[in-house]
Amino acid sequence: MRKFGKFTVPDFIGDRYYSQTARTVAVICAILVSFTYIAGQMRGVGVVFSRFLEVDITTGVLIGMAMVYFYTLLGGMKGITYTQVAQYCILAFAYTVPAVFITMQMTGHFLPQTGFGATLADGSGQYLLERLDGLSTQLGFAEYTAGTKSGIDVFAITMALMVGTAGLPHVIIRFFTVPKVSDARRSGGWALVFIAVVYTTAPAIASITKTNIIGTINGPDQQGVLYENAPSWITN
Repeated sequence: MRKFGKFTVPDFIGDRYYSQTARTVAVICAILVSFTYIAGQMRGVGVVFSRFLEVDITTGVLIGMAMVYFYTLLGGMKGITYTQVAQYCILAFAYTVPAVFITMQMTGHFLPQTGFGATLADGSGQYLLERLDGLSTQLGFAEYTAGTKSGIDVFAITMALMVGTAGLPHVIIRFFTVPKVSDARRSGGWALVFIAVVYTTAPAIASITKTNIIGTINGPDQQGVLYENAPSWITN
């Protein structure tokens, strides 16, 4: 595609096979593939706007579509790239900052990735995951760390997550928006670093926040806050 000087698969297919029909087929295939990806995203956009603007989800989806169309029309592919940079900055900040502070509060560690396997800061000397296992069994669930899938299943799920992430429009397709292959490789390398920051924080924040919620919201009055006395947003 780079040698042909094309930025989209339909353009490449049409020129490579000298066929407008082939280009049309490629467009249809791209639309069908993109629809499964975009449908979920736009539904999420609709939910966010429906909560934020107090409108129904359909109206939220239409608002989101109008916004995407507007900045794509003005900025083109480069504009989309910069908006995705901004989106990542917001995501990383909103995701990692609370994770860092709750990790410091519960384990004394600054990094969620190390706090994940650390002892609690309450002086008990108990590991975080050990405490969570005990809380889970007390509530009638299986231990939090008890595996329910085979190693090959976990490997396959993780591989699907990694390959799926690499195939997102945010990552691989960006290789065609820079002038040199070296730029594309450098971009891909940094993308791996930034994606790893979010992905490795996920299991840590899941365990730490679950331990915190069980110990405070669901705990007895002398240990935390009863559910009835919790803020109204907990119910919502």
